[in-house]
Amino acid sequence: MRVLVTGGAGFIGSAVCRYLVADLGIQVVNVDALTYAANLESLAEITESPLYSFEKADVRDRAALDAILARHEPDAVMHLAAESHVDRSITGASIFLDTNIMGTATLLEAVRSYLDHGTGAKRDNFRLLHISTDEVYGSLGPDGLFCEDTPYDPSSPYSASKAASDHIVRAWTRTYGLPCIISNCSNNYGPYHFPEKLIPLVILNALEGKPLPIYGDGSNVRDWLYVTDHAKALFLALTKGRIGHKYNIGGRNERTNLQVVQEICGMMDLFAPKKEPYSALISYVADRPGHDHRYAIDATKVETELGWRPEESFTSGIEKTVHWYLNNEDWWRPLRDRVYSGERLGILKQAAA
Repeated sequence: MRVLVTGGAGFIGSAVCRYLVADLGIQVVNVDALTYAANLESLAEITESPLYSFEKADVRDRAALDAILARHEPDAVMHLAAESHVDRSITGASIFLDTNIMGTATLLEAVRSYLDHGTGAKRDNFRLLHISTDEVYGSLGPDGLFCEDTPYDPSSPYSASKAASDHIVRAWTRTYGLPCIISNCSNNYGPYHFPEKLIPLVILNALEGKPLPIYGDGSNVRDWLYVTDHAKALFLALTKGRIGHKYNIGGRNERTNLQVVQEICGMMDLFAPKKEPYSALISYVADRPGHDHRYAIDATKVETELGWRPEESFTSGIEKTVHWYLNNEDWWRPLRDRVYSGERLGILKQAAA
C-alpha cells in the first residue's frame, strides 16, 4: 500500500508519516509546501527509509499534484495540509481561505483526474481521507457533545475555512463519486508540536521563566487527544471507514485551559524544579476574539465501527510531552530562536475613527 500524505511535515502529518512507515511498514509519499510550521526534522527517524519519499509542493499547485500522483500512483490520500492556528487566522485570514479551501478543491480535482485515468483494483479500492477539526461545530454550552450530525457553526476564519473544505469534500463525493471520508478531531498535543500552540508554548515559556498566558479567565474547555492516538485512528478511518461518512475523533479528556496549564506546571515542578513553582508564572491576558467556550467530542462512532480507543490519558500523554520537550531542545530551539519566540498572536488593532 502506498499512501500520499499532504502536510506530512506538520505536527499531525509527521505523526501520521512516522506511524505508517515505522510502525506499519507502509509506503508514504509526503507532499508538503514547507511553510513556517512545517519541519522535516520531525521526520528524521524515517527519512532514510526506502518506504518514505518527500515531494515539496503546494496543494494549490494543480500541475505539481498531477505530476506527483502520476509518478507515485498512490492507493490512498490522507489530506492534512492546512493553515491551522486560530490566532493567525484572525489577523491573516486570506491564506487560510486560499490554502484550506482552494487547496482542498485543487487536490480533489487532481485526484478526480488521476482516478479517471486509472483502471482496475487500484481505482476501485482508492480512498481519500480529509482530516478536519471539531472547531467547525462552533461552541458547546456546559453540557452535550459534538456528534457527526452536529450542525456547523464556525466562529473563526480558521474554523470557517475548514468547514468550507469539509463541505467541498462532501460535495465532490456526492457529485463526482470520489471515494472520500472526513474526520473531525479534537485538540491534538504531543511531541513535535510547533511552539505557537498552547501546550508547547507553556512548556517552553516555563523553561525560560516567561509568563504563561491564559486567555480570559481560563475556563474555556477543550477535549485533548494525544497525537499518536490520533494517527492510529486516522489510519483506521482511511482503511475501514465508510465512503461518504465522517468520524469524530476525540480523547474524552476534557480540561479547562487553566487546568491544562496547571497540570503542565505540576509536571515541570517534578521534572525541572526551580525555586518557585511554575504556577507563579501564570498570567491572564485579554481573551481571543470569538473564543469558543467549550469543545467536546462524542467518539462513539469511531470507537464502535472502527474499534479505536485512545491509549493515552491526558495525564500520561502530558507527562510524555513534557519529557519530550525537556529532552529535545535541538528540535525546538531553532524554531524558538528564528521562527516564533512566544509573542502574542491574533491581536486586533482598533480601527481608526
